[in-house]
Amino acid sequence: MTLSIRELQETIEALSPDELARFRRWFEVFDAQRWDEAFEADVEAGKLDKVAEDALAEYRAGKATEL
Repeated sequence: MTLSIRELQETIEALSPDELARFRRWFEVFDAQRWDEAFEADVEAGKLDKVAEDALAEYRAGKATEL
């Protein structure tokens, strides 16, 4: 069953406070996993290589400080 965004919104709005808290916890984990998967795919595809090279170059040039 596929719901529209509006139907999802209405369903979420109808949740009790306890159900909403459970949903928030679930969604936080779900969203983090999806973000991690996308990030790992970008790393494997080399999409972040230029960013990393630029950051290292700035660090070596003294344009950055240690945290």
